[in-house]
Amino acid sequence: MAGPRALLRQCPLLLPQDRHGTAYEGFVTAQGRNFHIRILLPVDLQLKNARIECSWRLKRILHGYRHILKQRLHSCPDLVSFMVELKTVLEIALKNTQDLHISRPPEYYSCLVRDLEILGWNRVAYVDTGLSTVKLKAEDSCGRQHLITLKLNAKYPTEPPDCLVDFPVPFAVSWMPQNSLIDIYNQFLAALESLKEFWDALDEIDGKTWVLEPENPTRSATTRRIAIGNNVSVNIEVDPRHPNMLPECYFLGADHEVNPLRTKLNNNMHLWDPEVSLLQNLRELLGIDFPSRGVLEKSDFAKDCGICYAYRLEGSAPDHVCDDPRCGQPFHQACLYEWLQGLPTSRQSFNVIFGECPYCNKPLTLKSSMKKL
Repeated sequence: MAGPRALLRQCPLLLPQDRHGTAYEGFVTAQGRNFHIRILLPVDLQLKNARIECSWRLKRILHGYRHILKQRLHSCPDLVSFMVELKTVLEIALKNTQDLHISRPPEYYSCLVRDLEILGWNRVAYVDTGLSTVKLKAEDSCGRQHLITLKLNAKYPTEPPDCLVDFPVPFAVSWMPQNSLIDIYNQFLAALESLKEFWDALDEIDGKTWVLEPENPTRSATTRRIAIGNNVSVNIEVDPRHPNMLPECYFLGADHEVNPLRTKLNNNMHLWDPEVSLLQNLRELLGIDFPSRGVLEKSDFAKDCGICYAYRLEGSAPDHVCDDPRCGQPFHQACLYEWLQGLPTSRQSFNVIFGECPYCNKPLTLKSSMKKL
C-alpha cells in the first residue's frame, strides 16, 4: 500500500490532520486551479466507506461524475491511487465544462451523426441534447451488459473523446484523426473479452457463495468478502489480469476460528491449479464448502454488531470478533474502536488499541487496519 510520501508527491497540498491517517484536508490541483477538499476515512482505513467533503465549486464540476468516483472508491487499493483517479476525472470534467461554452462547428454534428449511423442506433443507450455525451451499450460473449460513456469535445474527431467505463483496469483508447466511434467500440469489445475470465470467476463466487461485501458489486470491484461460517469470512482480492491465480486473502473472525484456515491455505498453496476455477481452488485448499445465500438465513451465521446493534454500518458488516470461544460477539471495527477509546482502562500503541470485550470483559486487541496473511 502506498505511504504518506507517495501521497505527498501526488498531492503536495493535501495534508494529514491526525496521526492515525484518517483525516486529510487541503487542495487538489487540476489545470492550474486549486480546489478545497477534505477526506475522512474510517478507523479501518477502508476507502469504500470514506466521506469526501469539498467546496461548492468542486461539487458542481463533479456533479455528473459522482457514480464514477463512487466506483473508484470501491476499486482503488489506497488513497494515493484514488487521488490519481480523482485528478484524472477532474481534468476530464473541467475540460468538458469548458467545452460547453465552445460553439461546435456544423462539421462536428454531421460527423458525429454519421458515426452513430455507421455504428448502429441499436448500440446507442443515451445521447444528451447537446450531442456532447454519448453512452454505448455492448454485450460480452457471456451475455453480460456493459456501458461506455463518451465525452466528446468540440475538436472531435481530430481529438478522441474521453471514455468512462466500469472496468477494474485502465481503458486506454488508441486514436488517430481518421478514426471514428466504431474504432472505440471495437476496442471496447476487445477489452470486454480480455476481462471475461475475471468476470467469470467473480460471477461464480457471487452466484454460489454468500458475498457479504460489497452488497452490490460493480464490474470494477476486485474484492469479495465471502462468508465461511459463524462470524467467519474471507476477503479476497482478485488480480483482473490473472484471475485464475491465487488471490490475496485475509480472514476475518476470532483467532481460534481463522488460524486453522490460515494454516491450511499456507500449507496447500502449492496445490493451486490455474486450470481450475478460483472458487473450486479455494474450496480444495481450505477444505471447506462455502455456504450459499440461497440455502441459509442471515441469522444462521451473521450476527449484528454488539455495540450499534445493526448489521450494516455505512455499508460494512461486522468485521471484528471477540476471540473468546464462549463469547464470539462480532463488532464493527469503527464501533469497537470508539468504545475502547472511551474506556479509561484501554491503552494504545501506534495503530493497535488494547482493551476489554464489552460483553465478556476478556482482553481484546484491535488493529486500525485489516489483518492480512
